[in-house]
Amino acid sequence: MSKIIKSIRGMHDLLPDDSHRWQSFEAIVRQLMAGYGYKEIRMPLVESTDLFCRSIGEVTDIVEKEMYTFEDRNGDRLSLRPEGTASCVRAGIQHGLLYNQVQRLWYSGPMFRHERPQKGRYRQFHQFGVEAYGIDTPDIDAELILIGTRLWKQLGLKGLRLELNTLGSNQARAEYKQILIDYLNQHKELLDEDSVRRLETNPLRILDSKNPAMKELLDNAPVLMDHLDDESRQQFDKLTASLDATGVEYTLNPRLVRGLDYYCKTVFEWVTDELGAQGTICAGGRYDGLVEQLGGKATPAIGFALGVERILALLESQQEKQIETIDAYLVLLGDASELRGLQLAEDIREKISDITMIAHCGGGSMKSQMKKADKSGAKMALILGEDELSNEQVTVKYLREKKEQITVKFSDLNKFLTESK
Repeated sequence: MSKIIKSIRGMHDLLPDDSHRWQSFEAIVRQLMAGYGYKEIRMPLVESTDLFCRSIGEVTDIVEKEMYTFEDRNGDRLSLRPEGTASCVRAGIQHGLLYNQVQRLWYSGPMFRHERPQKGRYRQFHQFGVEAYGIDTPDIDAELILIGTRLWKQLGLKGLRLELNTLGSNQARAEYKQILIDYLNQHKELLDEDSVRRLETNPLRILDSKNPAMKELLDNAPVLMDHLDDESRQQFDKLTASLDATGVEYTLNPRLVRGLDYYCKTVFEWVTDELGAQGTICAGGRYDGLVEQLGGKATPAIGFALGVERILALLESQQEKQIETIDAYLVLLGDASELRGLQLAEDIREKISDITMIAHCGGGSMKSQMKKADKSGAKMALILGEDELSNEQVTVKYLREKKEQITVKFSDLNKFLTESK
């Protein structure tokens, strides 16, 4: 007998008992983004590898260690997308959406990174992202943070902290980078292997190290905020003033640098203490140079992205397990009842658009059908047998409440079900 083929490690099936949680999240996201005037964009799963090398950075962990990369039949090097921003910028440039225009966009879909699977972090994971192009003032930075804040409120998430920082302009960051390199070179013997490797390529990422042996060294490192140019400082002050005015709580974190090379100026993360080491559930910032870096005209841009699996894991830990309920299960006894029941079920669905109802299929005795009705989680069984059929009524048996069973005429059934929801 052949061996059963299983899913690839870190790539999971979404089973029927869990899909309703995803559908609820997606519905909230769609309504929220429409409320702020953002439009959906959908990009391919596969892109040119060069897109991510040029955007994310060739010396980042994502490009060096985590991308799924292969050659197609033409010899072109392609990669499964590890994140959404580079693809979104590529699509905007290609289709003329960005230059001298304002675009408010959002996307959602699977991303791929070959990293060690753990709770809320998988090799195929789903990301929801929001991006705004063509606005260089900090009011759009505040708007994106307000969108995130409202999303947590609508989902009912608690205990999230917003951490905020600025990386300054490209010039200010370049000058600070050299100051940081000089400082770290003086203490090179205290750096771990990863930090030594990053010292000449991406030294800001060293500040984000979680190695406890380097904590004192990094705590005493020069702070980027002390080396900002005037324009960057003014922009950041305007952003914090907007957040203060709208009641958004935040913590300034001068060590927050984000892991991707394209970020500048505002960066932010929402973090939680409830998911272990993987505490960041949503992150973003400005990337004003990325459009030009990928071949387009210079365009200011800002965005954020969140991992859907991580959000849903946090929701599950904070809320009681919610079971998707079925309003009614239609028990059909005999050939004539099956035929009339099919018509009845379609009429109910036509008149009550939000009802969830299962019409029994496959025949069977009253006892076996009632077992299936109970197992389905339905609130009530609508029984249609020979007696009910001749009297043009159904017998209603409550499955989750201690109520006497009743009969309801076909002509009154839609009204009864509407009032019972």
